[in-house]
Amino acid sequence: MSVVRPPEPSGTVLHGGVVWSPGDDLDHHAVAVHDGRVLALDEDAVEWGRAHDAEFVDVAGRFVMPAFADGHAHPLFGGLESDGPQVRAQTSVDGIVAEVARYAAAHPDDEWVVGASYESSLAPDGLFDARWLDAAVPDRPVFLRAWDYHTAWVNSRALELAGITADTPAPVLGELPRRADGSPLGTLREWGAVDLVTAVMPPRTVEAQVGALERAGRHYASLGLTWVQDAWVEPEQLDAYLAAAEQDRLPIRFNLALYADPRRWPGDLGVLLEGRARVQALGRPRLTANTVKFFADGVVENATAALLEPYTTEPDSRGMLVWSPEQLAEAVAAVDAHGFQPHIHTIGDDAVRVGLDAVEHARRVNGDRDRRAVLAHVQLVDPADRERFHELGVVANAEPLWAQLDSLMNVLTVPRLGDRRAATQYPLASLLGHGARLSFGSDWPVSSAAPLEGVAVACSRQTDEREPAAGWTPHERLRVEHALAAYTSGTAHQAFRRAGTLRPGDDADLVVLSGDPRTVAHPRDLDTLAVTSTWLAGRRIHSATEGQP
Repeated sequence: MSVVRPPEPSGTVLHGGVVWSPGDDLDHHAVAVHDGRVLALDEDAVEWGRAHDAEFVDVAGRFVMPAFADGHAHPLFGGLESDGPQVRAQTSVDGIVAEVARYAAAHPDDEWVVGASYESSLAPDGLFDARWLDAAVPDRPVFLRAWDYHTAWVNSRALELAGITADTPAPVLGELPRRADGSPLGTLREWGAVDLVTAVMPPRTVEAQVGALERAGRHYASLGLTWVQDAWVEPEQLDAYLAAAEQDRLPIRFNLALYADPRRWPGDLGVLLEGRARVQALGRPRLTANTVKFFADGVVENATAALLEPYTTEPDSRGMLVWSPEQLAEAVAAVDAHGFQPHIHTIGDDAVRVGLDAVEHARRVNGDRDRRAVLAHVQLVDPADRERFHELGVVANAEPLWAQLDSLMNVLTVPRLGDRRAATQYPLASLLGHGARLSFGSDWPVSSAAPLEGVAVACSRQTDEREPAAGWTPHERLRVEHALAAYTSGTAHQAFRRAGTLRPGDDADLVVLSGDPRTVAHPRDLDTLAVTSTWLAGRRIHSATEGQP
């Protein structure tokens, strides 16, 4: 006896709640989606649904909006963190060491003990000693990345295998802090130093990386995210992405920023072109590689961010430019000429200026076009440079969760910058006021991937404890609508996507929230809202409770 199955619905209509789109003056009550696109709103959506036998989903008074998108993150790193010792949750050096010892004992066959992301502020000046890890694992190498992924902490066995001794010179683009006798301490700053150890580590298998990407994608979907900019992809990681896409194991959309290394430039240009060609040849809609990543500088916490004025704690240093201004300008122009989108890590105000100068050079050399170059992080932006984002069409990508006076800020950042300069960090409202296109990201796993946590800080400039009471630098707080737009239409603009709003023809990527963010009594409580469901191309890919809209 054959079973007659009902036909698949020809589309979906979400109704019964508030439907909101960035930039709209009015709220809506229904949205219709079909074939991966938004079709109509309000009565037009309802009428279309009835005429085409669509599935009607009652969201029961909840809040429907475009899905979030993350303009700067590291999904593979985040997915891999679950494979090692869980050091992120530890609140003391002793706690980290104990967790490393526990993991090593439970995994006696692991050749290396590898984990992330420890809290740098747990040791004075962020300096961690190899001998502390030796107490936990003396016979096998240990490699831990700090939360910032610009710093690592290793034990003596790892130093030995990497050949790092008192006689090892300071590496190009890196620092090796030393003890008083000249021996290496065990902290590695920036990739020139970190690479000395990673060069002797066994690579992760492709399958392990594919599994990590799959976990990361599911995590993002649970947070209402459907598109992520992976902001640092090297050939090994590209292989993993290609394998995951070919196996249909990418739960959401990813765009890859292929990494340009000044130590290998201009030879890297061919590698970048080949990498993009491989992704295009595979032809999977959830994977693109349209972007090239540059590091202009490091991070304030290491005193490697490039500043216009010296560090307060190190008056002879203004940090580190990874590329010379001339080299960066030529490299940005070169990738721009091949149609890549430049994506430049810029923390310090000098790095921001150098990044803007590089984009201006690319425009001068290659002509004026809609290139949407991205400056990521924009922690310090000199007032003289804020208008230039609008003038050059540069996207200001910020990680809003960082704009708070938490322990990291108080212990490592403010002392290095001084109070005056520290109070100018993350000028989000100022950049918007100067006409900049603002997009938001998380830099996960550096910080939480949850967009609502970032929105809560962007709108309050407060910690979880609501400190300070008036908000830190309250003039830089954003309205809720502007913060949500930065995580939706702002990132869609960055991505060259027709998405981020609910205009007919946009990608039907949606998120349903438990309540209306605009009516939350205190902005710091925005992260108490829950993601009820996430929709990619009109299909539900996550539901907080099975069957829940």
